[in-house]
Amino acid sequence: MPATILVVEDEPAIQELIAYNLKQAGHQPVRADSAEHALNLVRTALPDLVLLDWMLPGQSGIEFAKRLKSDKRTREIPIIMLTARAEEQDKLLGLETGADDYITKPFSPRELNARIKAVLRRRAPEMTDDTVEIGGLRIDPSSHRVSAGMTPVALGPTEFRLLHYLMTHTERVHSRVQLLDQVWGDHVFVEERTVDVHIRRLRKALEPTNHDRLIQTVRGSGYRLSGTV
Repeated sequence: MPATILVVEDEPAIQELIAYNLKQAGHQPVRADSAEHALNLVRTALPDLVLLDWMLPGQSGIEFAKRLKSDKRTREIPIIMLTARAEEQDKLLGLETGADDYITKPFSPRELNARIKAVLRRRAPEMTDDTVEIGGLRIDPSSHRVSAGMTPVALGPTEFRLLHYLMTHTERVHSRVQLLDQVWGDHVFVEERTVDVHIRRLRKALEPTNHDRLIQTVRGSGYRLSGTV
């Protein structure tokens, strides 16, 4: 699935090249040329991943990464550092700050896309196009199809995103607030009961093949998708 990727880079030519390659890979780039600009964008809506240049005007990339990791709302955003600093101690500093990966300049578009895919698969599997199958229930984000055995399952866009998120985070209990943030977006303000409505719709669609049993209600906490039928 396409990811929204915040590119924080002050060199216009490099920023343009990265944004172009992200679009070619099917992602949605959002650009910032400083940490202050990036912070304003993050306040509006959370990106799925941040590509962060180390050397920025004003606040450095390292300081910006520390700021993201110290905030409960932004600490889970994956970060890939982009820098010309190739010394081992610099890499360690970047990783110790909370970055998920570290790419030294110059780098190829293929390497960047591979690193992005690896980080998303590890930190945000719901943003990848990998097919997921649990107990005969199969979801394919690239074709936007769901099937239970040989039976196609028709889902609306929100139910599809909800099922994909749950299937990529099995056995975890998710509160309604967490599901709203992850599936609807933290900048979308809807009532928590909206989650219950879509869970009911999802269960009804899965009921004919008994896969509705995968989605469990955890009293007082939220919902969980079991890894087995």
